[in-house]
Amino acid sequence: MVLSMDRWRGKVAIVTGASAGIGAAIAEQLVKEGLQVVGFARRSERVEELSKKLQNKKGKLHAVKVDMTKEEDILRGFKWVSDNLGPVHILINNAGIVQNTNLTDGDTDKWKKVLDTNVLALCIATREAVKVMKENKIDGHIVHINSIAGHIVPNFPIVNVYPASKHAVTALTETLRQELNHLGLKIKITSVSPGAVATEILEVNEWTADSAISEAFKKMPLLQSEDIADSVLYALSTPPQVQVHELTIKPVGEAL
Repeated sequence: MVLSMDRWRGKVAIVTGASAGIGAAIAEQLVKEGLQVVGFARRSERVEELSKKLQNKKGKLHAVKVDMTKEEDILRGFKWVSDNLGPVHILINNAGIVQNTNLTDGDTDKWKKVLDTNVLALCIATREAVKVMKENKIDGHIVHINSIAGHIVPNFPIVNVYPASKHAVTALTETLRQELNHLGLKIKITSVSPGAVATEILEVNEWTADSAISEAFKKMPLLQSEDIADSVLYALSTPPQVQVHELTIKPVGEAL
């Protein structure tokens, strides 16, 4: 099997949650491969900063301010892409959060935020991407950044609805594959499920450095965001007849 990104060069890719961590690493790799990359993020200024660092690369990174919990923001983002760059060929559903609460006396608003971001936003973005790909006869590729928590329930404190949201991503990946087959479309769908990754997700989601979950992370072997970006490029680089449906990546020594 020959791995190559050639067919994607010059094409348009959308990366959600592109302001930091895995999303930023994926966006950077795609720009280096010569794609026109659009980073959706609430903190769009951070995407703009990354874009400046990548000015001399083959592709280009565009920042679009999008709150993935708001459908109108997502729709506006897709319209901006179509109007300014053309039809999307690749969608990376990376945006995801985990909130500091629990199930037994948890905060409903925090549950909703997780489900809105990790499940509904992914569904909305996927729907819009498939719509564009279908209308323009594009054999595109959609990648869901999932988690090992989408396949098991880690024994971590206060993970609450996060594993349920990622189990939903696992089910949505297969459901979409079946729908695309039924429609006769050759759009690929890939789920990438990392183990523990050294990102800002804990800090962004209100865990302090001495919290129980932060302490647990300190004792674990961790992947780097670039490791996940490399895995996404691997899936994208496969020939048109090859679909990497699920890719699980764990750091060496992970106990889960």
